[in-house]
Amino acid sequence: MTDRTPLVGREAELDRLDAVLDGPGGPPGVVDLTGAAGIGKSRLLTEVCGRAEERGLTVLRGRATEYERHIPFRVFGDAFADLDPELLRGLGAPGAAWAASAGAADGIPANPAVDPAGAGAGAGAAAGAGVSAVDRFAAHRATARLLTALGGRTGAGLLIALDDLHWADPASLELLDHLVRHPLRAPVVIVVARRDRQTAPSLAAALTRGVDTGAVLRLDLGPLTERACVEQLAPGLPPDRAARLYAASEGNPLYFLTLLQGQGQGRSGPALPPGGLGALLLDELTPLSAAQRRTAEAVAVLGDQATPPLLLALTEPASASASGSERLDADLGVLARRDLIRPRPGGVWSLRHPVLRAAVYEDTGPGRRAALHRRAAAALAAAGAPATVRAHHVERALTDWEPEAAAVLLEAAEQSETTAPASCAHWLEVVLRVLPDTPGHAARRRDLMLKRARALSVCGELRASRDLLHEVIAGLPADDGSGVRAAAVTLCASMERHLGQYRASVALLRRALSRRPAPAPADAVALGLELGSSAPHALPFPAVRAEVLRTLELAQALGNEPAAAGALAVSALGEAYEGNTAAARELADRAAACVDALTDRDLADQCEPLARLGWAEFYLERYEDAERHADRGLAIARRGGPLHLLPHLLMCKAIVHTHACRLPSALDLVDEAESIARGIGSDELLGLVLANKAQVLIAARPPGDVSALAAAEEAVAAAGARTSWWTSLVWCVMSYAALHGGDPVRARSAMLRAGGADLAGLQPSMRPLFLEALVTAAVTTGDLAGAQEWAALAGRDAERLGLPVQRAAALRCAGQVLAGSGRPAAAAERFARAAEEAGRSGAVLWEAQSLLIGASLTAEAGDPATASAMWRRGRRLAESGGSLLLTGLADLLLPPAPPPRVPGLTPREHEIATLVAEGLTTPAIAARLYLSPRTVDTHLSHIFRKTGVTTRSALAALTARHLP
Repeated sequence: MTDRTPLVGREAELDRLDAVLDGPGGPPGVVDLTGAAGIGKSRLLTEVCGRAEERGLTVLRGRATEYERHIPFRVFGDAFADLDPELLRGLGAPGAAWAASAGAADGIPANPAVDPAGAGAGAGAAAGAGVSAVDRFAAHRATARLLTALGGRTGAGLLIALDDLHWADPASLELLDHLVRHPLRAPVVIVVARRDRQTAPSLAAALTRGVDTGAVLRLDLGPLTERACVEQLAPGLPPDRAARLYAASEGNPLYFLTLLQGQGQGRSGPALPPGGLGALLLDELTPLSAAQRRTAEAVAVLGDQATPPLLLALTEPASASASGSERLDADLGVLARRDLIRPRPGGVWSLRHPVLRAAVYEDTGPGRRAALHRRAAAALAAAGAPATVRAHHVERALTDWEPEAAAVLLEAAEQSETTAPASCAHWLEVVLRVLPDTPGHAARRRDLMLKRARALSVCGELRASRDLLHEVIAGLPADDGSGVRAAAVTLCASMERHLGQYRASVALLRRALSRRPAPAPADAVALGLELGSSAPHALPFPAVRAEVLRTLELAQALGNEPAAAGALAVSALGEAYEGNTAAARELADRAAACVDALTDRDLADQCEPLARLGWAEFYLERYEDAERHADRGLAIARRGGPLHLLPHLLMCKAIVHTHACRLPSALDLVDEAESIARGIGSDELLGLVLANKAQVLIAARPPGDVSALAAAEEAVAAAGARTSWWTSLVWCVMSYAALHGGDPVRARSAMLRAGGADLAGLQPSMRPLFLEALVTAAVTTGDLAGAQEWAALAGRDAERLGLPVQRAAALRCAGQVLAGSGRPAAAAERFARAAEEAGRSGAVLWEAQSLLIGASLTAEAGDPATASAMWRRGRRLAESGGSLLLTGLADLLLPPAPPPRVPGLTPREHEIATLVAEGLTTPAIAARLYLSPRTVDTHLSHIFRKTGVTTRSALAALTARHLP
């Protein structure tokens, strides 16, 4: 049972927390406690842990620390350190990886000189080491599986309490973001406590989105009331003195108690403002002896590594004698009795409160503080601690260039390169800061800057990476032949491209390619590939076709198969975008054959070709191939690829699922893409992601819902006034969103903004589909002449493209013009053909839409039986795919009348016979009606006996004769 003192004044918050604990596993799965320092978050967290234990939940508690922010997965490792490693190993690979980080296997080896238990010094601190061989995204999924397994194995459930999350390392924040976006399907509750004003924007955004979706419960802790402070914290205090203390503390219980204690020690009164809290806290150290003060300083320096062996190494570096240990034990006892330090699991000591730790740490003289960190690094090295644990202390002790210290930091950067690229970039920055800026170190400086730029790009810091790369390029000698220039220019151009600066990217690349002496062939291939990727966003693909072809030929001549696959994918996407269907198909076939023959390791450094190939196949309406290549790209990118590539792969898969009417999964995919895009800082990428999200929301939300329009408006705002391939797409989606929002005039204006007066700016391979929005807007506003002109253009484009979904769009355009002209029968025929075309390609969303609108027109033309059949199939497709738009549209267009039943059948039997007539199998009927397949078969046997038919086809024919 957690030892806890009475909680003051948080009854309302506790009631809400009790409700969460009484139903772990349901929403919300995350509780977000926010408030100022000292407001009582940690105390409330302790109360929650105690109440969870009383309910039988297993409780894991971790705390992020101010001075260890670059140790990967630190706060989760601290929480998992409380678990029995054998229990973890029993849960399979994910548990074994974390178990290794908490024990001797992969953390700090058992060493009596550091920690007799072999766990305390490195228990949570080495958490990243246990997953260092796994990329950070695989670590996210593995941790989710581990928590799910733990929740199922630990009785009533699992509570994970994470304190001071505002100090958490980036890897831990990424992991928490994943757990918010993908709630665990297990009795697991995560409670986090943080200071709102000190929280990283990415974490604040992730938790806020969780609040919006219901996955997160936020509790903002405000000041305590005066009555709670006085009556419960200082009973019997004279009213006038209590009022002054409360006013000075502003209702903050830590400040109130500190001011109260200071007054009890003879201070003049409560006039000390909260800004003087540090001095007041430090006054508690005045009675300590010099040795006791040194021990408190060592605890502040070590943080969650403050075990007795390490404290002894810092305070008695020359001796580990029995007398030294006895002296340390005595000092720890004094500090504990004064409530300056408190014991924690694993034999760790910590200062009473993070504010006290900060005060003691900052009050320690700089020289002594550096010496303590140096001793800590040495002790950890002697114990075999990984570089990622030692690097923190090495950095804090570093005042000048020290090759041995730099080697530790560079090793830490290498260890965290895939699991925690932000930490990698940080360690490299520390080395660069002290590396002498002399000619003798110039080459090494450039290499480290380039490596840091790569780490920044991988973790999504595109602008910082771009700026550093410009610095690298500017510092290179004119005759540089090392290949550094080509690598820096290629990566810099990629950053410019992903930031939407296409012309800057193209200029950089063409300048590098035209330099004399010419780049080495391998460098020319890399530069040419990036040129082929950047240029089509600013120029028509034919303008760079020849350059991409030369890159392909050069890659083939060099035997560089991954580069050749990249060039083929660039060409396939360029031709597919331009609507050169035959050429795009041939190139996509070659690219797919090349990519499929390569291993994941071959593509590890350039999984972008899979994204380009997936998009090319989507434009060619090869949906299965597009999803297959997107899935492979996602698997590779999650194992350590650049963060900014994930949204492109996620969007590719999402748009395939949208056209196939698999909308719940499409929403999950675009939500993940949005979460990444918001943290990257590229307006262009965010605009594209939001545009794709708006497409999904249009189909997924019911008629009248405004969420798609809101997403499209934000996408337009992010895209700004730029003119590019992506910006055009954003405005096309804005047109559709406005149309579904009931504003055809705005829809027309947005589409003309996307394509220009001549519509030449619309993507050629998708233009019939985009023209449908213009035709719909024109028919709605009575502009039949304009609608007829655009429908004719859609028909010509569709004929040239030869793609079923585009032909279906052109047929719907023609059908709308006919319907607007008062010819419902001819219009219905176009919509029926459109449904057939869309169905041939697997575009279920467009098939269902064509059927439903066609059903309404067919009924208007006087054929209710055919209309009813079209309506039922269209609604069934929409419902099974999660399209609330189309199910709502179905009910608005043609609400079905109860059909007459086949004589002699019960209502349930007739319902099953009707579904047989629609072509459903027994398992499908069972799923639709929430019956078992055996029950359906029993009903069918009764139906066959009553009707006298013996086959499903005969039953379907009989049933159809009795349908309207």
